[in-house]
Amino acid sequence: MAAYWIVRITVTDSEKYAEYAKRAGPAVEQYGGQYCARGGTSVTKEGRDHAHNVLVEFPTYDEAVACYDSPAYQDALSYQVGAADRDFCIVEGA
Repeated sequence: MAAYWIVRITVTDSEKYAEYAKRAGPAVEQYGGQYCARGGTSVTKEGRDHAHNVLVEFPTYDEAVACYDSPAYQDALSYQVGAADRDFCIVEGA
């Protein structure tokens, strides 16, 4: 069953965050992840508003978690520290 990363982001340092994005993409692809939404127009109806929203689909929940925990993604994450305010969750599909 598919699983999803749901990430809501407000970037505070675009140069530093660009390095995160450059490194995160290959890690996501390595675990079969596909970007379904990456920015674009959105409206927040409830909760905190973020300027950028990302939805990534993975073949399974285990692959979604393994990608987040992988050395390659953890390396990418180190570049977003101090560069963004993020809400991140992994959810199993219905």
